[in-house]
Order: sequence, then C-alpha cells, then structure tokens
Amino acid sequence: MPPYTLRLFLLLIFIIAFGNAMAQTATRSYSLSNPVIKKAAFGAGGQPSAGVETKGLRNRIIQAAPATCSGSLGDPVINVDFGAGSIPGGPLAPGITTLQYATNCPDDGYYTITNNSGNCHDTWHTVTQDHTGNANGYFMLVNASNDPSVFFTQQAPVLCDNTTYEFSAYVLNLITLAASNSTVHHPDIQFSVETTDGSVLATFDTGTILPTASPEWVKESLFFTTPAGSAQVIVKMINKAPGGNGNDLLLDDITFRACGPVIQTGFTTVTANSPQNQCVGETKTYTLKSQIGTGYTNPQIQWQQNKNDGNGWIDITGETADSYTFTIAAGTLGTYQYRLAAAEGSNISSAHCRVFSDPLTVNVSAYPVVPAIPPQESCLGDVVTLTASGGATYEWSGPGITAGNKNQNPIIFDAVTTADQGSYSVVVTSTAGCSTTALTTLNVHLKPVATVDEPVHTICAGNSEIISVSAPDATNFSWVPTTGLSDPSVSNPIANPTVNTVYTVTATNDYGCTDVKTVTVNVLPLPVANAGANKKIFEGQSVTLNGSVQNGDVFYWTPTDYLSDPQSLTPVANPVSDITYTLHLTSTFNCGSTESSVFVRVYKKIVIPNTFSPNGDGRNDFWDIEALVTYPQCLLTVYNRNGQQVFKSIGYDHPWQGTYNGSPLPSGTYYYVLDLKSGAPLLSGWVVIVR
Repeated sequence: MPPYTLRLFLLLIFIIAFGNAMAQTATRSYSLSNPVIKKAAFGAGGQPSAGVETKGLRNRIIQAAPATCSGSLGDPVINVDFGAGSIPGGPLAPGITTLQYATNCPDDGYYTITNNSGNCHDTWHTVTQDHTGNANGYFMLVNASNDPSVFFTQQAPVLCDNTTYEFSAYVLNLITLAASNSTVHHPDIQFSVETTDGSVLATFDTGTILPTASPEWVKESLFFTTPAGSAQVIVKMINKAPGGNGNDLLLDDITFRACGPVIQTGFTTVTANSPQNQCVGETKTYTLKSQIGTGYTNPQIQWQQNKNDGNGWIDITGETADSYTFTIAAGTLGTYQYRLAAAEGSNISSAHCRVFSDPLTVNVSAYPVVPAIPPQESCLGDVVTLTASGGATYEWSGPGITAGNKNQNPIIFDAVTTADQGSYSVVVTSTAGCSTTALTTLNVHLKPVATVDEPVHTICAGNSEIISVSAPDATNFSWVPTTGLSDPSVSNPIANPTVNTVYTVTATNDYGCTDVKTVTVNVLPLPVANAGANKKIFEGQSVTLNGSVQNGDVFYWTPTDYLSDPQSLTPVANPVSDITYTLHLTSTFNCGSTESSVFVRVYKKIVIPNTFSPNGDGRNDFWDIEALVTYPQCLLTVYNRNGQQVFKSIGYDHPWQGTYNGSPLPSGTYYYVLDLKSGAPLLSGWVVIVR
C-alpha cells in the first residue's frame, strides 16, 4: 500500500473512533445483551422509541429512552419507599446493599435510613422530608465508598416476555452548589437489569448529577423490554463516582413496573373523567368508555373495581370490552373507583405485566348532617345572626330573607325589626350536591325604657346621695362601676364616691332586652390646710412660717402673738418661747372648714465664756456656759492643742473645772466642740484656763 494511502486509512479510522466516542459521551445510553432486544415503537402511546441495534455484539448501544413513561404504568412490582417513623430507621434487609449501616451521619461506604440530613456536614443540604413531602417519611442517605459499590439490588417477581418496564428512583445530590468545586465528586449512578445468572439485559448511566442551590429530587429511569425467556430479573443501582470528597446522596421511592400505551377512560366519553357524585338515597347507572393507544400488537383489557374496603383492585368478572355499564343502588355509601388494565395478549393474566388507566371515581355521599339551629330570642334593634353548618352552600328563606342575602351564611341582621320575626328554613347542600333542610325561628322583643331622675349630682367629699332610675318594664338593674355604691343591683342605690364618677345603669326586662342610662356624681374637694413643718430657732431669732391651702379662700393664723401678718400664709414669727400656731381655712365650695398647726421650738441663747480661772479662790472657778443646762442631750468635748480630748460631757449639769481625770490642767488655750442635738449647727471655739 502506498504511504499516502496508509496515512489516509489511519486518519479515517481515527475519525470514526473519535466520532463514536463523542456520541457515547453526549447521550445517556442503554446497554442490552443477547438475545437481541429491540424496543417497540408505541407512537401515540408515548413509550420509549425504537432502539438502534448493532448485531453480532454481546453488548449493544441503544438510543436513550424518555426520562419517564409518558404512557400508562402498571402497579409497582418493586416499590421501596423505606417506610416512615422516628429516626434512625432500621437497617435494610441483608443482600439489598453492599454499604454498611450507621445510626447517625454515615462515613464513606456507609448509609443510614432517616428523614433528616441536617446536623452532619455544613456542605450538605438540610433535607427534612422524603421525596413525597412526608415529614416522617424515610429516605436512604448514602455516603459513597471510594470503590464501586451496589447501593441497591433486588430480584423482581416473574415478568412477562416482550413487555417494557420502567426501573426508576428519585435521587438528590446532597452537596450544595456553594460547597462544590473542581475537587468535589458528584453522584453518578448506573442502573442495571440482569438475569438471575448475571447476564446484563440493560444498563443506564445517569451521568453526573449536578449540585443545586437548594435541595432538588431528580427522577432517574431505565426502560427496557424483556426478551423471551427472561421472566426473572435482578435490578441494581451501582456507584460509579469515587467517594471521599463528595458523592453524598439521598435515594427514595425506588420502583419497577410495566410501561405501556396511553389508556384513556371516562364516563360516557373518554374525555369526561371528572369524579361523579351521587347521594346515598339515589340510584344511578354509569357507562365507562375506553381507548387504547398504539403499542400492543394484540391488546387485551380488563375492567377493575376498588371499593376502598381494604381489598384493593379486583377484576370485574367478564368485563373485557372497551365499555362497561354498571348501576350503584340507593343506600350504598362510599367511594368507588374503576380503571382499565391492559397488556399484550395473554400477558393480561399476570398482574406484573399489566398497565392501568387513571382511576375513575364515583363518590356516593351521605346527606349533610346539619346541627340544630337554636331559636333566636332577640331585642328590637339588636344585631342578630342565623348560622347553619355542615354543608358547602346554603339557601335561606323566611321573613327577613331577600334575593340579595338568601345564599349568605351566616345571615346577619344589623338592626332587627319586628318585621323580621318568624320562621326560617335553610337548604344545606354538600360538595357532592346532597341537600338537607333545617328550621329555626326568630322572635323580636321590645326593649324597656329607662329614665334617670337626676342625671347630675354634686356632693362634698365624704358625703353621699341617692341616685335612681325608673323603668316600668324592667325586672333587673345593674350599676357600674360598683365603687361607692351601697347596692349596685337596685334602682336607687346610695352613692358616696371619692372622685367624680359616671355611673352606667342597665335596665333589663324578662326577655333580656336592655336600656342603658348614665348618672354623673361630681365630688367637690374638702379644704386642705398645711401649716408646714415644725420650726426651731434660738431665742432672739425669727422664722417664716410656710403655710399652704387647697380648695379654700379664707384663711388666718392663731394666736397672732409675734406674727408679722396673721392673714398671710407665710408670716414672720419671732416668739420668745415655744409656741404652736394654727392655720384656719374655709372651703371655697361650701364644704366646711379645716385647720393645721405648726410648732415653733425656741431654744435659749447660749453664752460661752472664753476664759475661767480654776484656782480655788471662789471666783470664776468653773467654765460656766449660760443656758446650756436647758439642752439635756447636748454633747460637749474639749481638746488640748495636740488634739487630745481632755473633757466630755452629755448635758451640762456639772460645769467643767479645768481638770483631766481629776488632775488640774495647766494654764493655756483649749478648743471645744458643742453639739446641742437640736438640729442647729455645731458650735466650736476656744477657751483659756488661767491659774
């Protein structure tokens, strides 16, 4: 071969190889093993499209199917939701996973069953409910191992040949988007369906499940069609990404079930599939219609019924045509559901091969239970409310009902009149359209007419007065507030409040109708005189009296002796001895008079000599302090020039003789401090002893 021909041949091989590699990288693919499996094209049925075979190879690449079954699904032959309850949930049965069980936050190669992923790692989403939103529902929390491991494996029951199945699970990448970087591994799961001898029938690689800003469950699915002779299969979910830094995920709602053409059903027509309502006292006949989309070569069908009595879905004997007519008799309370099962040919006999339509529902409802509506006894002008309950809609009739309010509930009369009095009925209808009628009555009574004898009373503080109301039709009276009243339940209590008070009286007749009136009692204050605090002066001094008055306009002092002005509140007093002055006050409001007194203490003048000669000559031998004897509680202390105390006396019954501890002190200057204990300032100075 010429060199340029060889180079061209090698280049062509490289282009083909590179193109195949890129194609496999760009699409999620299914790998199917011998015997050759080719998916049927269901067209309008919305199931997986036809695959592309490569004959002669053990493993074949088939074009990816839709992520979910857009046709009809069968009941799950495998359905793992991990249960619900308090955390942690118990370990999975042996053989389901190769991971190790942990009761709390799992390490690499471990899992736990829980309903809360919080409090483990700050790089994880906090997920507090399962995929369906059940706060107590468990999910499987996986911290993947470094080596490939089987997250989940289970053998399916006996399947049917030539039937498409969906193997799916909900997956959540636990690593937050904020915590992700180029070093973090993210989940990559391989779904695999194998025969019991280990032959791989189909595989599906999810590829990298990317991180998200908030927790997001992703449904991942594998579709495959069973070949002949592969009635028993094992489904697996295998870890492909390495553990260590990342590859932390949640699994929930793992299912394996048949997928088939679209099945449409309805009442009378296949498009009328809203629930039907029937009242328990009625008898009704229904006809169900169905339509099967393309996909089965020889479709077979079977109608089923579910009475919601615990027995589940039951085949209806003999009902295998595209329509079904039935009657629900009166008195048969409950919810009845109907659906159509379909399968390829004889596969209809196996529950694992059927797919089903959405259920059609007939609700046989009881008539609404309407609690009794009590008769209303009301008073003229009152707000009255008539209320029924137990239904979805209401229709009233009666004297006060109009076209504008007949469908309201409650019915409210803002100010009831005698024209509104009478019998009322209401038709109460449930959401199912079943109706019950209830009755009640409304009676309207006149109110009593109350009259107060005198609306405003004025009294002096401490006095009392009768307040009264008359109401010929009233049988009960109630006054508020009760403070200052002799009896708040009579029509004419005695009132003696201490402050201005507005009393409200309610007069009530035998029907509970009332009339309300008010009576005001104004309380005039008594005169208040204050002669001020007691005073203390020394003989020869003067002091100002601090009198004050309230609620009075005539005042004077007695006695008038030594006062500058007895008609002044603040006269100047200069008494020569102790004296009590009294301030007299007369009320401005004719509420009497009062008085207050102040005592003026006059201390005798103290004369302190500054020298004496205790030499025994009988003249000036004592320190004679004039008038000090009149201060029996006084404290006198004397110190020498060094600060040493040489004399102390409480009172001055025995004048100082110039001695210390019985011995004469030398001539000199001594210093004294005198506390008269009268509130007056301390007196201090010096005295000279001359010998």
